[in-house]
Parts: sequence; structure tokens; C-alpha cells
Amino acid sequence: MERVVQSAPSVRRLGDLFAGAGFQLYLVGGPVRDALLGRGENDLDFTTDARPDDTERLLRRITGATWDMGREFGTIGARVREGAEDWVVEITTFRADAYDPHSRKPIVAFGDNLADDLVRRDFRVNAMALSVVTGGFEDPFDGLADLSDRVLRTPSLPEVSFSDDPLRMMRAARFSSQLGFTAAPDVVAAMTDMADRIEIVSAERVRDELAKLLLTDSPRAGLDLLVRTGLADRVLPELSALQREVDEHNRHKDIYDHTLTVLEQSIALEKARGHDPDLVGRLAALLHDVGKPRTKRFEGGGKVSFHHHDVVGAKMTKKRLTALRFPTDDVKAVAKLVELHLRFHGYADAEWTDAGVRRYVRDAGDELERLHILTRADCTTRNQRKAARLRQAYEQLEWRIDELAKAEELDAMRPDLDGTQIMETLGIRPGPQVGEAYRFLLERRIEEGPLGPDRARDELLAWWDARG
Repeated sequence: MERVVQSAPSVRRLGDLFAGAGFQLYLVGGPVRDALLGRGENDLDFTTDARPDDTERLLRRITGATWDMGREFGTIGARVREGAEDWVVEITTFRADAYDPHSRKPIVAFGDNLADDLVRRDFRVNAMALSVVTGGFEDPFDGLADLSDRVLRTPSLPEVSFSDDPLRMMRAARFSSQLGFTAAPDVVAAMTDMADRIEIVSAERVRDELAKLLLTDSPRAGLDLLVRTGLADRVLPELSALQREVDEHNRHKDIYDHTLTVLEQSIALEKARGHDPDLVGRLAALLHDVGKPRTKRFEGGGKVSFHHHDVVGAKMTKKRLTALRFPTDDVKAVAKLVELHLRFHGYADAEWTDAGVRRYVRDAGDELERLHILTRADCTTRNQRKAARLRQAYEQLEWRIDELAKAEELDAMRPDLDGTQIMETLGIRPGPQVGEAYRFLLERRIEEGPLGPDRARDELLAWWDARG
């Protein structure tokens, strides 16, 4: 912990600042936990006996970059520059909140001692504090032991903790993945018994916690905990439905296990292809097969089909992500990927023409790279020969896309004539006919590749004459 203070001079500066004004100041929560785990952290959380006005006044002595969006809850934020590094700090007054069981928000009450503040923390591993005034380490709930045992327990009874803030149940799932810790049996039992309490939490807070879970390196453990405790039934029932889709006769693969494997493989490909963690791509991997339970049909010969589960799944995805208040652009992108995730399999069965490749690129649009990752990740067969054939086929498709892109600028695929040129050629004004002509030329562009302006005008005029 001493090394943490030494490596972040802003911590020492803040300690001297608050001590000089007669206040206590503790580094608390995630930064303490992560420091003990050897994980770096440039965002620092503190707690103090100073009230928000005093905290803001002190911070303004060392930085002009402060914000008070959390003032209602006692939090003042700031950006403190040390050399070439910026440190984001949030300082919160000791809390002693009371909660209305029927409300989404606490009744904020400030406390006057550290112990009352720490007992209200979500988990014991987050209820450790380091005084940056005296250097004293405070661990009243044996968080250090839990850290060593890699277990998640609550400072107070889990029923009390989760009643205070039901979102903590989802945090248990996130920390299971983020830290690789196991939730204690009493924590799991309370999550199961109190799962319906999550329904009073705003969709935005649930969304943010789900996103943090998905952006961890290994989300499977956390997602599985949500499903096992029934929380997923309330926040992402489409995932729970996959888990309930048991095939006792082994006529098709385990959809739930397949889904989590696709998510894991998409994360591995994301890293291998040099991308940062991508929420849209991971949501698409998680939701790509959610249409299967609704489209399941038993066919002759003991076979099972899921016809049009891509289209049905895209609609279900859009509805669920909209309800969770994800940004509109992200909702559209994920739904598009779900709808297109089967498109490649026609190529694996029979090689496409150049027109088919262009159409694939056109339909994917800005989501082409994500579609590459999702499609490759969607192969979970244990048949090594089949897996090798699919992998080789997709490598060939990507190669053809690259070759056509070099020759034809596929990433900016549009007709050889723009709207103004179409109107000049046909002698018409803006209106629906311009759109029809534009789509005709785009289709010719997909079928034949670049036509050039002269040929495009000739074919446009011939199409126009044929319309009478």
C-alpha cells in the first residue's frame, strides 16, 4: 500500500491538503483492492469526514477541473495532474444512508466515522481503506482474508446489503468475472431469494452493470451466476431461455453452452485481430441465437430445425436492448449482426459469385469487421474436419473481400452516378423516382462491379425507357 501512495504523488498531495484542514482522508474500495492484487489504477476513490462543500473548496486549491454531479450523494470529482499523468479522483463524504425498500434511491445521510461507511460497502474486499493522512490500514471485515481466498462476501448480512442496493447482486456477477472470485454460498442464496428486487433498479443502472460484466476478459462465470440465481430472468430473460432449452435426446447442441463459447471465442478473436474490448460485438455474440427457442421445430427423422431464428432473434434483440436503454446506434448494430450471422453459411456450401461477395459487404456495411469476428466465433463444432472446412471457407471469403476492395473500393460502394447526375440524365426533379433509379444503379454495381459513368448512363436510360 505504501508503494501505491509513492507511485501516485497526487495521493500524498491530497492527504497533506485534507490533513492541513483538519480532515481525515482514506483511499477506499476498488483502488485498495486492486493495489493489493497488483493491478494498476489511475482512478482513485476516497472517503472523508469533510462535507462536499469543504471537499470542493480544498480540491480547487490544486486543480480547476472539478465536478459535482454526485454532490447529492456526497461525491465531488476532480482531475489532478501529476507530471505527464492525469489522475481522476472522487471523494465522498462518510455515508450512513437509509433506504426505502420501495425506492430506487437511498435517503442520503452523511456519517461521521469510517466504520459506519465501510459496513455499507458492497463486498468485504471493497471495504478496506488506507488513510493517506496517517498511513493506517483499516480492514474491519477481513477483506484481506477474502482477497486471499478469492471469495465474495458482504460486510453485513447479504439480505441487508442487497435490500439496500439490489444492483449489488449484479456486481457480484461482474466481480466473479472481473476478479475471478467465487460468490460465497450465503451470497448466492440471497441473490436467488431476492432476484425480483432487481426490478426496482433503473434500466440504465442495470445496463451499465451488464456492460461492465460483458467487457471483462472472462464474462462466462458472471453470466452463469446471473442465470443460476434467476437474475437473468429479470434483466436478460432471452439468455435464461437458452439455458432452459434442454435437449434430452441430443438431437441438437446445447444452445446455452454454445452461446457462451461463441462469446469466449469472439473475445479471443477480438484480441487476436488487435481490437479493444467491443461491447457491440460481445452483445451480438451473446444474443445471436436468442431466436432459437421461439423457432424450434421437430422435423422428420428426429431432426430439429430453427428456421428464421436469425430474423426472429434480431427483432427480440432490438426489443430487449431498447428496454435496457442501450444507445440507438448500438441497438441497430447488434440487431444487424444477429440478423446477418447465418449469411456466410451459403458461401461455405457453394462459392459465391463476385456479386454475392459485394452483396455481403453491402449488407454488412460498417459492421463488416464485427461480422467477420462473430461468424468465425460461431463455429463451435467438435468435428475437426468440419471446423477446418468452415475456417478455410471464411478465410477465402475474407481474402476475396480484400481483393475486391482493392480493385473496387468496396468500403464506399455506391452507384457510378449520384443523385444529381441521375436527375440530369433523366431530366427529372427530386422525388421517389430518383431513389428508384439510384437503387437500380446500385444493384448493377453489385452485380457487375464498377460500370463507369458512360455505361452507367446508357444502362440507366435503357432502364428508364423500359419503364415506359
